[in-house]
Amino acid sequence: MYQHISKFVLEHGCVPLNPFTSFNYFMLDTVPRDTVRYANNNLVRKSDQLWVFGPVSDGVLDEIRQYKVMGKPINYFKIIKSKEIKEIQKSEVSFEDGLENYVSEL
Repeated sequence: MYQHISKFVLEHGCVPLNPFTSFNYFMLDTVPRDTVRYANNNLVRKSDQLWVFGPVSDGVLDEIRQYKVMGKPINYFKIIKSKEIKEIQKSEVSFEDGLENYVSEL
């Protein structure tokens, strides 16, 4: 699925900075997770815009919070059957279980 997201971003004239492909999902726990989070947060700060794909996790919620403070644009996308990607409004964003109460932070 992550390759489909990167392909989508490239097709829209942007360069994808995807932490799952950059850091192999916490680098298989071979380095401290906080080190990977720090590296990811640096990518987030240097990016011009944040594109959110699929349900919002706690890590993505932190990225959204960072972007709002920086005043940079955030776009939301829904993934349909792992390949089709559609831009959606904030009101259509879904959350991972237990995070639904944070909808006002989008």
